[in-house]
Amino acid sequence: MPTLRQLTTDLTTALTPVYEAREAEAIAAQLLEHLLHLTPLQRRMQAQEVVDETRLLELAAMQARLLRHEPLQYVLGTAHFAGLELEVTPATLIPRPETEELVELIAREQAGRAGLQVLDVGTGSGCIPLALAGRLPGCHLTAVDVSMEALVVARRNAVHYEVVIDFQQVDVLTQVPMLAGPLDVLVSNPPYVLENERPLMRPNVLQYEPATALFVPDHDPLLFYRRIAELGRELLTVGGSLYFEINEQFAPETVAMLKTLGYTHAVAHNDIFDKARMVRAIWPGAAQARIIER
Repeated sequence: MPTLRQLTTDLTTALTPVYEAREAEAIAAQLLEHLLHLTPLQRRMQAQEVVDETRLLELAAMQARLLRHEPLQYVLGTAHFAGLELEVTPATLIPRPETEELVELIAREQAGRAGLQVLDVGTGSGCIPLALAGRLPGCHLTAVDVSMEALVVARRNAVHYEVVIDFQQVDVLTQVPMLAGPLDVLVSNPPYVLENERPLMRPNVLQYEPATALFVPDHDPLLFYRRIAELGRELLTVGGSLYFEINEQFAPETVAMLKTLGYTHAVAHNDIFDKARMVRAIWPGAAQARIIER
């Protein structure tokens, strides 16, 4: 039977037609660590140990899925996000590093405020409210998504981390989330990839991740941002904050739209690659809509 080192080398070689060499090597390492329940250090220290034959069969099945461009996170069933290990399925987007940066921006700006009412629109796996729960102790979390399948996954993640989140199936284009009080923080990572950007995307995204969570019509790239900002006018309390993850090419338009709707202090924030990937704004008025008691 092969050693762990040989398996790592063989898997890396097998994946190079699909992934660049360094990415293939990283995927091979992560897959074997997951399969064998090893830390990176243990994998290196046990490199000369042979691998059980039953594990080889599992590895072969996983390798076949990867060669069909299925994302590693779906193959493993988990994704790492902001210190959490979350369940993900093809019903949920795979959490991205830029979304972690959005969480950290919110945590920095809202630190020290007790009892915050937080709403996440388009929650997917629940990654944003789950990460905020650990960074904003005592906050009250509501998370909505149009996909019931995604909400099932998000609920399992919340149960795993013992975080209380009010999950609701809501189509924000036509419905209003139900809240127990005026909203302090509204956050969303909505669909923002233009339909005409499909040819630029990798097969592992196009073929496996949910299109409804990715794409927006070419003729209305701010569709979800505008609607969610309008909801914010109804739900946010005086001085409430709105946070978006955005398509970098529409940062000026997003900021301008928010100002037109009456928001103040609207500003784009760059990610670690110096790209405008986040926008934050303040709602200066009181919530205009009814608050529905739960």
